[in-house]
Amino acid sequence: MTASGPQDGFPASGTEVSPEQRIPEWGDDRVAAPAADADLPGIDPAELAEEDLIREVQSLHRTRLDTLRHATDSALANHLRRTAELETEYLARHPGREVDPSRLRGH
Repeated sequence: MTASGPQDGFPASGTEVSPEQRIPEWGDDRVAAPAADADLPGIDPAELAEEDLIREVQSLHRTRLDTLRHATDSALANHLRRTAELETEYLARHPGREVDPSRLRGH
């Protein structure tokens, strides 16, 4: 990852900052201007019907590699945030989800 320059508001000091860390805190008084390629925050996952939740998770996973490789830092941070929100909701709804034994790894 290359250091960010002043054009994105982050220091070019060579300090590596993950995309998640670049998302402003929700309680911060400063409001960051939305990036041109950033998606809107989206509907609260708890409000999504089951089929909509699954569709949203599938969509994010389908675009994951392209976003990781080619999106701006702000778009990647938004993608990571939204993925975490949706997957957290899925796991909350399905705490006893069926685990495929063939997916287990030996220790």
